[in-house]
Amino acid sequence: MHPTSAERILVDLRAQDPVSQAGVASQLRTRPEVRIVDPAGTEDAQVVLVVVDLIDDEVLSLLRQLQRTGTARGVLVTTHIDEQQLVSAAECGFVGVIRRTEATPERLVQVIAAVAKGEGHVPADLLGTLLAQVGRLQGEVLGPRGLNFTGLSVREIEVLRLVAEGYDTADIALKLAYSERTIKNVLHAVMTRLNLRNRSHAVAYALRQGLI
Repeated sequence: MHPTSAERILVDLRAQDPVSQAGVASQLRTRPEVRIVDPAGTEDAQVVLVVVDLIDDEVLSLLRQLQRTGTARGVLVTTHIDEQQLVSAAECGFVGVIRRTEATPERLVQVIAAVAKGEGHVPADLLGTLLAQVGRLQGEVLGPRGLNFTGLSVREIEVLRLVAEGYDTADIALKLAYSERTIKNVLHAVMTRLNLRNRSHAVAYALRQGLI
């Protein structure tokens, strides 16, 4: 059973050259799961699909612009990519990456659908290197500074854990041997940095991240 027009994933297709644009567009137009939208139109795409040969400064500038000006999740189809370029693309919000040699219509639709749902896709041969790089960053850069990838320090996590357990500011200060002002400042810093509304929202964030 094919998706209805309302269920189709809306895709904003951008390619560096007209031949690539036409080729990928013809591949996707045969697929009932997706529909290509006009970037200048009024419809909001769920996924922006960018097709390039190399990830150079010009391409990265385009990816950053798309991230700043839209809400669509990003999929990148590229001929060549290395580990550092993969990290750069991810920093621009492009969490789906496919090599052109693997970009069959079926594979393209699978990755577009995954990214539309908030998932990601990385070429298998780059995944191990990427995870190793993440580990080094945590161990050599973030860890020594008391930070982790959630954007919270060890002290901030400990304060939120005690808030979640029902302790008030005075109790937390006593347990952690800090002043009450310090505890209030820690909570204020967390809520401001992560755009959280209140202590309950901060606790909920920490729970979702698996920190407490």
